[in-house]
Amino acid sequence: MRVRLRPIQNFFQGAMVLMALVLVALAAAITTMQFAIHGAEVRVPALKDMTVAEARSQTSGLGLNLEVDNRYYSSDVAAGHILSQSPVPGAVVRREWRVRVAESLGPQKVEVPNVVGSQERSAALNLRRVGLEAGMVAELPSAKIEAGTVLAQDPPAKAQGIEKPSINLLVAATDDSPPDGFVMPDLTGLPIVTAQSFLTRVGIKFGEPKYQDVPIPQVSSAGYAPIGSPTTGAAVASADAPPMAKPSAVPGAVLAQSPPAGYRVDVGAMVSLTVAK
Repeated sequence: MRVRLRPIQNFFQGAMVLMALVLVALAAAITTMQFAIHGAEVRVPALKDMTVAEARSQTSGLGLNLEVDNRYYSSDVAAGHILSQSPVPGAVVRREWRVRVAESLGPQKVEVPNVVGSQERSAALNLRRVGLEAGMVAELPSAKIEAGTVLAQDPPAKAQGIEKPSINLLVAATDDSPPDGFVMPDLTGLPIVTAQSFLTRVGIKFGEPKYQDVPIPQVSSAGYAPIGSPTTGAAVASADAPPMAKPSAVPGAVLAQSPPAGYRVDVGAMVSLTVAK
């Protein structure tokens, strides 16, 4: 007795044809998707030295969004022209991607005013009058100085070669307000024990000092010299000034520090000291 296999053969043949059609459709979909993806990609142009208007026009034509992220002084690039960009030229990105640029303000022509001793609001107005702005503001609790009084500024008054048109301020706060940052004092020349004691007293953390060999100075070179005060922007954010500093070549004295004097130290940040061996 023979069994008829033709219906089964027809079934498998139909299934194979259907599978082939599905594979063809899938391949077509993948190809279409690749075309769509690559069609939405653009190469970022080189924008440096263009004016902001020129750069905006070129990026807009490619479907990109231009954003001026920062403005810096520059003696090499004319005011209103592009200093730098991100992503870099030649990078492949999707359409509607945001391209961030830094705009040149040209050479620094304004003189940084002295706002130490004035109220924060008044200081901000004085800065705006000359084309500057108040940058980062740190607060220092003080029982002796009126809240809102500017204790220090960075960069200091009449500074030249500043990078950005913003001045960071250290402002007095009510005595019950916890500090959110400090201005790094000039500790170079201080005995390491004295420097560490002072940092501990004002609440600045420090790591294990690094020791460096230095020549031993003559006795006649040993003396005392005052370090920065809160009014110069080079002292710590504290109403108490550190003691007088000895020459930095004395063994056991601080040779270098990080951050440098006048820079902001956030609460909880670690200060690094290099000491003469």
